[in-house]
Amino acid sequence: MRSLAPGSGFKPRTTGLITLTLCGLLGAGCSSLIPKLETPSLSLVGLELAEASLFEQRLRVRLRVQNPNDITLPVRGIHVNFELDGEEFAEGVTSRAFDVPAFGEAEFDMMVTANAATAILRIINAGKGREGPRDSIDYRISGKLSTSLGLLRSVPFEERGSIPLRELRGGSAKAEAG
Repeated sequence: MRSLAPGSGFKPRTTGLITLTLCGLLGAGCSSLIPKLETPSLSLVGLELAEASLFEQRLRVRLRVQNPNDITLPVRGIHVNFELDGEEFAEGVTSRAFDVPAFGEAEFDMMVTANAATAILRIINAGKGREGPRDSIDYRISGKLSTSLGLLRSVPFEERGSIPLRELRGGSAKAEAG
């Protein structure tokens, strides 16, 4: 066995080269442990008033998650923010766990909290667009999915679409993805 001591014939430059090569191989091996996922899409399927008080509304929101990946996406929770017409509208979290199959989709319900005054003003003002009355109101959903996929624990998402005003004013709505 060769000694690493000075004068033993083993050069420091060789040691550095071997160390660099081992670090590169280790880094490449670790990166294969982190799955390379395409961002799942989240879309609004339905919205209905669950409770209302003077200061806030609790809305039951039905969302659809579509998984464009070749592995099952084990969702362990979601944090979501909603905007209506470019203004913050509602926010919610859920720790309900579910799996989205590979190249598949899953729907789930969650509760979000909105400010009643803001919600009512948004819906009323949405009918008074700059170019006259509008048929729908734009929304934006953003947030993150929490997963149990090894080193990948959080997957951000953002989705935009519109909600027909005639349905929203009736107390429940089905959204149109945009």
